Amino acid sequence: MSDLIRFEDVEAKIMEVRGLQVILDSELAVLYGVETKRINEAVKNNPDKFPEGYLIQLSKEEWGILKSKFSTSNRGGKVKLPIAFTEKGLYMLATILKGAKAVQTTLSINAKKRGANC
Repeated sequence: MSDLIRFEDVEAKIMEVRGLQVILDSELAVLYGVETKRINEAVKNNPDKFPEGYLIQLSKEEWGILKSKFSTSNRGGKVKLPIAFTEKGLYMLATILKGAKAVQTTLSINAKKRGANC
């Protein structure tokens, strides 16, 4: 049961970029139980599944601002600028990755949203 993803686990990783609530690729990798490079490969190999509004490629300036807010350095060593996924983007990503953890994470979010009557 320790592998169970709770909505609170997801919610803690949400940040705001360009007025949108997003989750960074590295954080989604943890939630979905894959390496960040698998997330980036999914986007690169399926560009038609990520239309405008599904993800944001962060600029150097945006990444610099976000990095300055982190108290740990685990996100600071990226060579490639991160991708930030909107809610629609993370659902699409889950359909591509098809892993059990990705599905379970998506179900957690949906269950919480239904409970909140969103």
